[in-house]
Amino acid sequence: MEQLTGIICKITGGFYYVEAAESIYECKARGVFRKRGTSPLVGDTVDITVPNDGYCSIDKIHDRRNSLVRPALANLDNLMIISSVKEPDVNLYLIDKMTAAAVSKEITPIVVFTKSDLSPVDHLIDIYRKVNIPAYEFSSVDNRGLEEINAELQGKVTAFCGNSGVGKSTLLNALFPELNLQTGEISDKLGRGRHTTRTVELFKKHGGYIADTPGFSTVDIERFELIRKDELKFAFPEFEEYFGTCQFNSCNHVCEKGCKVLEAVAQGVIPQSRHDSYVRMYNEVKDIKEWQIN
Repeated sequence: MEQLTGIICKITGGFYYVEAAESIYECKARGVFRKRGTSPLVGDTVDITVPNDGYCSIDKIHDRRNSLVRPALANLDNLMIISSVKEPDVNLYLIDKMTAAAVSKEITPIVVFTKSDLSPVDHLIDIYRKVNIPAYEFSSVDNRGLEEINAELQGKVTAFCGNSGVGKSTLLNALFPELNLQTGEISDKLGRGRHTTRTVELFKKHGGYIADTPGFSTVDIERFELIRKDELKFAFPEFEEYFGTCQFNSCNHVCEKGCKVLEAVAQGVIPQSRHDSYVRMYNEVKDIKEWQIN
């Protein structure tokens, strides 16, 4: 019998596949997790027992740094948010909703604007770099930006998020040419058909892991990662330096007199589009009751 610590890379059919000691172990979870109302997630660091005979068991789930509800995934370092600049057109509000969800979970948001050969992209990249959110362009025509995007993956656990048609599959194909993937067939080639359940799986790449989360889009963010109105301001890190400096301690940074965040927006220090997104998100959640979020 051997005790090991590893990471859950896949869950399917009630079995947990744990990478530990450079091997993959098929495990069952102990009943104690069910009794506690907790379940192991892909990305969890776990302690397992490897018996001489029979199934391995998951004995302990280490504390999580963060987790998402859908896709069910734990301990993410990066959320790679993919948006095309054309076909479909860029939607800054949806991008900001995803960056806010990531920040609220202590996940680093990274914005990638694809199809940059179709339209100028520098002004979009500037919006996010101005507020210290990494942002890059990518074009499949000449693979511009690929080296910088690759660097963000080194030694990290990264999930890719983007709506249909934005070029997420094309980017994945460019990042991992050794898999010889055809655009539109990413999930099939990674070991799962398109019409099966939404199983999340980690693949070891670039010294870290890539989360294969087919269909992970803004719909998941909107439905499952709602941010309370009192916590929303913390999901916009560019607001932080102004906390406690507004005229009123109860300032929501929406339209109040003497708001230093609004002054920073007027001065161009905070991009107008970012504050517009904040106000829209605030208005969406301000009347939602606590029981509707939990």
